[in-house]
Amino acid sequence: MPHISYSELKDWVTCAFYHKLTRVDKLKGFKGNEFTAFGTAIHAVCEKKLLKEEIDDEGFFVSSFSDCIADLGDDVPVDSGLVDQMVGQGKALLPEIEEAVAEYFGEYNVEAVELKLYEPIIGEDDYMFKGFIDAIVSTPDGKVHIFDWKTCGWGWDSRRRSEKMTTYQLTLYKHFFAQKMNVNPEDVETHFALLKRTAKKNRVELFRVTSGPRKTENALKLLHKALYNIKNKRYIKNRLSCERCTFRHTKECP
Repeated sequence: MPHISYSELKDWVTCAFYHKLTRVDKLKGFKGNEFTAFGTAIHAVCEKKLLKEEIDDEGFFVSSFSDCIADLGDDVPVDSGLVDQMVGQGKALLPEIEEAVAEYFGEYNVEAVELKLYEPIIGEDDYMFKGFIDAIVSTPDGKVHIFDWKTCGWGWDSRRRSEKMTTYQLTLYKHFFAQKMNVNPEDVETHFALLKRTAKKNRVELFRVTSGPRKTENALKLLHKALYNIKNKRYIKNRLSCERCTFRHTKECP
């Protein structure tokens, strides 16, 4: 069945015409860069460490990062100096991952990593919601905690921490996780785990994001609005998003 993910929803919110070009016409949009490669490599290490797998942390990270850089392709320019800096930043960050999670949650049990969601959207008979939850842990108080790893520079300010589209990712994950597992949403809490490249201390920071009934209702309304417009082929350009768009001043979007 057709499906929509959070990233696709975010593309549509950013620009419905960009969504058409990449999701409908299947044109290659943003191809990634050194920052996305770093994020993918660090995520891979976080998954291994959360599962308590015995690995050479630094070796695994450096190898994964190198592979991710290579996967960008020859048509993506890479700043080798920046890559070298990122290797050092990643190595400095790695030792703090497990300690930060343990300090934040206290006693916890890992329930899943990279849990796949592929759930029906109530009111949308022909679409599913698809996603992958980075990590799920449970605590002795009966709560289940969903959290998503996010790489960044020095951290997030208060505006970014509360930004609607950023936090809707966790809101939607919580909703469809509760639906998938048939659990009470009130027993599920959501968090971001920041992995800070350039911070000098507290390089790993977790913080809670509220995802109550009203916020869930608003996130689902946005999801339904996007699907209504997508199914009706309404591809309106958002000129406010042109500046950083891959297709700016191209034949696809002159």
